Amino acid sequence: MSVERTLYHFPLDPASRQVRLALGEKRLAFQEKVEKYWEQRPDFLTLNPSGLTPVLVETQGSGRATVICECRAILEHLDETTPEPDLLGREPADRAETRRLMQWFDRKFDFEVNGLLLHEKMEKRLHGLGAPELAALRAGREALRAHLAYADKLLQGRDWLAGRRLSLADFAAAAHLSVIDYFGDVPWRDYPATKTWYMKLKSRPCFRPLLADRWPGLTPAAHYDDLDF
Repeated sequence: MSVERTLYHFPLDPASRQVRLALGEKRLAFQEKVEKYWEQRPDFLTLNPSGLTPVLVETQGSGRATVICECRAILEHLDETTPEPDLLGREPADRAETRRLMQWFDRKFDFEVNGLLLHEKMEKRLHGLGAPELAALRAGREALRAHLAYADKLLQGRDWLAGRRLSLADFAAAAHLSVIDYFGDVPWRDYPATKTWYMKLKSRPCFRPLLADRWPGLTPAAHYDDLDF
């Protein structure tokens, strides 16, 4: 039975980017609806009372619609309903490591890095909250270096972040880092293993739509869409 998918997302939202990468890697067609989540539209709140992106709506040929809210729920739903290519891991230990790293980036990285850098550089502009605070930017960049050092250590002994195969852990990390990279804040040269890993991901077909993302008033770094950066 055919399924029509509509994804409500914000282009520079790391959670939304993870879902877009998974949909692309699984070659699942979908329509995009850009959602300015900070506006808290009543129609969007009906879909997801939390008011957060992403939200995936799947409509069967019969007309029955299923609404799946929030990044992790969508990703696991996609891996259950479209198991190939497998993105969680084939063995229990692989799945556990994938989930651990997804949590690392969605919770720890998001709090320590995005909560400073993206808040100061993106959210303040979108919400009209004034100029970035230099102390917050400095703290965010220091935290980013610590996370990159950890990723570099993992990738020196692994083909992909969670092990031998591409997984949702890679998409979680790349989604977060790609938004930071949009603003030019990732010191790639200091972390060669992470840079090589990101270049591999950046070259995959599923990543191309992310490299085309632009938002009015937020100009990306010159190297943002360069595959050989």
